[in-house]
Amino acid sequence: ATQGLGGEGAATKAAVAAFEKANPKIHVSILPLSPVSDVALQQLQQRFVSGSATPDVITSDVVWPATFARPGWIANLSKFHPDASAFFPGQLASGIYKGQPYAIPWFINAEGLYYRTDLVKAAPTTLAQLVTDAKAAMARDHSLKEGLAFEGDKYEGAVTAFQSFGGQLTTSSLSNIDTPANVAALNFIHQAVSTYGIAPSAVSTWQEAQVQAAWQAGQTPFALNWPYLYQLSEAKGSTLAGKTGWVPFPNVSGGTPQASLGGDDLAINAMSTHQAAAWKFIQFLTSDSAQVARAISAGDPPAVQSAYNASLLSQAPYYQQEEQVFKFAAPRPVTPVYTQISGQLQTMISSVISGQQSAAAALSATAPTVKQLQSSAG
Repeated sequence: ATQGLGGEGAATKAAVAAFEKANPKIHVSILPLSPVSDVALQQLQQRFVSGSATPDVITSDVVWPATFARPGWIANLSKFHPDASAFFPGQLASGIYKGQPYAIPWFINAEGLYYRTDLVKAAPTTLAQLVTDAKAAMARDHSLKEGLAFEGDKYEGAVTAFQSFGGQLTTSSLSNIDTPANVAALNFIHQAVSTYGIAPSAVSTWQEAQVQAAWQAGQTPFALNWPYLYQLSEAKGSTLAGKTGWVPFPNVSGGTPQASLGGDDLAINAMSTHQAAAWKFIQFLTSDSAQVARAISAGDPPAVQSAYNASLLSQAPYYQQEEQVFKFAAPRPVTPVYTQISGQLQTMISSVISGQQSAAAALSATAPTVKQLQSSAG
């Protein structure tokens, strides 16, 4: 069971065909899930609740494994002895529940800072440098409509932006999110519009699509977005080809940068009667050759570190920069109540970016509810 339309869907079908050719005794049927994340989650949950033995292999958003593992819906993979060292640590952590592996990374996403190399001398390493460079670019080139584009709408993207700016959302930190680091990250979301003037007020309604549009239209020197935009920027005929850089967003508190983790994991249905074959299929999908093929055809960055090899980089050199961002990938909280916690965070961020509450007041009001939700997870 998997999401994926267009290039991603075609890449999955090609991988299945290659696997079946190498393993003629195993047949793989694809169960398409909705491209809408919440709907896909419901489709999987309905299957699990019914006790169905299929699908055998599940594509899981990186924030779902704990939700599936707590009720025993997906199998503990420790019996297959997965090689933890093969993956980026941030994504590997997304599939660990109570110290046990329940999901294996398939392809990785992480949110980073795009910058125009023709408008900015060097990638900023501090927030002050980012603000200065954005203002300077806007002063020099009046065709630029903003200095920084990011997603600020009331949805999951605002949570990943908050985390990429330096918000601390580790599972252990949920007992008290009212911290100086989180105040600083939340303050920046508001100040980018109200104080620094580098982001438009309309950013409060922007999602990834609006950020992408602003970047591809050449109207901003900086944009926060996911790696798919790199491939589009470097595509033949793009006005941004050769002018695109991508780095982790400078931590607004001055600490080590972090890139909010996205991507998909692979898990096995605990009720499956074909678990050995399912694991063999997962091993194939996470082989270097399959990972490189998907990266080239669908633009899904490999979750396997060894796939960033000469074969990949000779065909798509930009993956070298992407690999450096993935090393800073930070998972969102690994908890079965993440959906409820995210709803609280979205409301908090929305109230700050709209000026309804200060960052300090919003965090103070939200922290007790987040703590209570996490406590209920057991």
